[in-house]
Amino acid sequence: MTSPQTQIPSEPSGLHTILGANGVIARELSQALERQGLPVRQVSRHPRTVNPADQLQAADLLDARAVLGAVAGSEVVYLVAGLVYDAAVWVAQWPVVMRHVIEACEQHGARLVFLDNVYAYGWVSGEMTEQTPFNPCSRKGEVRAAVATQLLNAIAQSRVNAMIARSADFYGPGAANSFLSFTVFDRLSKGKAPQWIGDPGKMHSFTYTPDAGRALALLGRTESAYGQTWHLPTCAETLTGDHFVRLACQLAAQPCRLQVLPNWLLTPLSWLVPLIRENREMLYQLQRDYRFDSSKFTRTFGVGATTYQDGIRATLASRATAGH
Repeated sequence: MTSPQTQIPSEPSGLHTILGANGVIARELSQALERQGLPVRQVSRHPRTVNPADQLQAADLLDARAVLGAVAGSEVVYLVAGLVYDAAVWVAQWPVVMRHVIEACEQHGARLVFLDNVYAYGWVSGEMTEQTPFNPCSRKGEVRAAVATQLLNAIAQSRVNAMIARSADFYGPGAANSFLSFTVFDRLSKGKAPQWIGDPGKMHSFTYTPDAGRALALLGRTESAYGQTWHLPTCAETLTGDHFVRLACQLAAQPCRLQVLPNWLLTPLSWLVPLIRENREMLYQLQRDYRFDSSKFTRTFGVGATTYQDGIRATLASRATAGH
């Protein structure tokens, strides 16, 4: 039962445009919007349909004219794009993407929902909330703080009606590029022991991707949600990495084994594997407690998050169905 303060979506019937189509969050968001009977436009360099009636529009977000055309006619725009996981690429491209999207939404009068991560917060002692100040301790975090500030300034200047929605690290069906996919779910699907980087005794929050997609669709349809920052619903259970792995092994009906990669091994591996090299500056997230608070969303909308047990079970089942 929801509280009397629960916000009711305004149910805009206009076009909902997704910038950064084809990713797992874009897919979950598309399905959530379709269930509400809302028209969806998929935008990326090579967009694909999620729902039968989806509009497709190819556009490069680094091209201002292309972004302007992609946003035309939209009531709500969702920026859920992911750039190549490279700090130099982020420095060069993220401010340009944000500028183009803000300008396009400003010109066409579209509302904007920006999906962000927690890199701008840096290391946080205690829980991360919507009031946590920006204190980045990585190059990628500095970029995220800069582009979030770009958008916040545009909101303050009344240039665009927008919001920021943040999540913790992802897991869920189809989240193939997530940390947990590589270290836990891929390995369990092959009968191998899960692996962990950092300290498995530290707490770590993870956002279930279907929860994120449904929450973005709800926020985008709620007029009173704009002008704010929101943390997407994330299970409040305080699981450590070790506890997460134990639960996954139990649900996969496999022996509980965990391989912890020593920090000294990451240096030679980073010479060989670019992804590990790019991830090294983010290791602080796995060496300290990482606690993500989404209670504002739950209080406001009366919507909670999927439990880890249910989320892990569904993720394992999806991989078995897909033959992984």
